[in-house]
Amino acid sequence: MGETELTVGDFTERAEPYALFTQWLEDAEKAEPNDPSAMALATVDADGMPNVRMVLLKGFDEHGFVFYTNFESAKGHEILGSMKAALCFHWKSLRRQVRVRGPVEVVTDAEADAYYASRPRGSRIGAWASRQSRPLEGRMALEKAVAEYTLKYALGEIPRPSYWSGFRIMPASIEFWHDRPFRLHDRVRFERAGKGWEKTRLYP
Repeated sequence: MGETELTVGDFTERAEPYALFTQWLEDAEKAEPNDPSAMALATVDADGMPNVRMVLLKGFDEHGFVFYTNFESAKGHEILGSMKAALCFHWKSLRRQVRVRGPVEVVTDAEADAYYASRPRGSRIGAWASRQSRPLEGRMALEKAVAEYTLKYALGEIPRPSYWSGFRIMPASIEFWHDRPFRLHDRVRFERAGKGWEKTRLYP
């Protein structure tokens, strides 16, 4: 059996989900042709309507899953309004899926500064130029804004905008799904139980 497969026993033996997620992400980084860290982010707006879009995972550990965005965007407003969100990773080449749900916290300024500084210069300019999610009268307006900020920050470091930072989704539950023949898939859910996790195998 190859490294990219997991048996029923593998699920049973895992006492916590992060080691399993680490292994699956490593497998995806070898097998997925594009953006193995891509994840669907689900939020709810002030009217209770759901929204979903793809974002990129920028870090994770036992505290949660981190991504960065403009806090004045639709997703920024929606998360700040509820401080809850859900994620879904789907690795088609591996026939696997991971779902995460839980409360959200804002990353520290130090974390946000460090990640922002690691981005390409053009991406840092873009964070200033884009009024994310708001109406754009034409492509020329965006290109003009990019040119203006490129000139403004032609020399030296580009500071992180005050409205640009990161969110950490702290899992209340993590569910792993692995495709099996005849739609008899493996599903295992880990739920927070005090300082540990409670595992439940689910019908497909």
